[in-house]
Amino acid sequence: MNSLVFRVFRAIDEPEACLRFIEGHRKVLEIYGITMITSNKALWMNHKNTYVILVESVEDGKVVGGARVQIADDDLPLPIIDAVKQIDIRIYDIVDEYKYNFIAELCGLWNSREIAGYGIGSNFLIRNGIALARILRLKTMIALCAPATVKMCSKSGFVIERSLGNDGFFNYPKLDLIATAMIIKDINNLETATEESRDFINDLCYKRIMHNIEKGPKGEIRVEYNLILKM
Repeated sequence: MNSLVFRVFRAIDEPEACLRFIEGHRKVLEIYGITMITSNKALWMNHKNTYVILVESVEDGKVVGGARVQIADDDLPLPIIDAVKQIDIRIYDIVDEYKYNFIAELCGLWNSREIAGYGIGSNFLIRNGIALARILRLKTMIALCAPATVKMCSKSGFVIERSLGNDGFFNYPKLDLIATAMIIKDINNLETATEESRDFINDLCYKRIMHNIEKGPKGEIRVEYNLILKM
């Protein structure tokens, strides 16, 4: 694999790409023995306020990663609500508190083994998600993070929402797995983000398209980040 493109679109505009996203996500989850999670429901495909970040191989068009930015509205509950409402109903209060400040959830984040080791998987999907939310004029972002992504989310400005669950932690999607509720209250500020993450997000928001050579344990890879939305 020589080069990748991160691109964005509104879910209702590209149903075929949404199905490719779902299939890739399903395969990754099955590796970890996870077959049923709220993000697997395909209702978001028909939701006008859901946006998709898709990572594709330039050479063959294969989908190798992705994430979604779902804006809170009265049409479709955020996945985090369905995930934790039976454990902690305070999730409704958190979402309602920020709903009219335009809150969205970064959800459905995954990347395949093909890009693991290049250093551009979850870390850059998180950064792209925050940048997209800012472009969409949102203010607050929430996420339910797997253990592997908590540190990456922290570097991009998320903090643990300790008012939920057990000091911010939940047994989800299985009893032997831990998920962490995290939030960025002001995505225009990112005061707790690292300088590297903040600079990347600021640059991407300003330029909308960037071409970088990213380096990781597996070597170098060419990446196009494209946050131009075709509306």
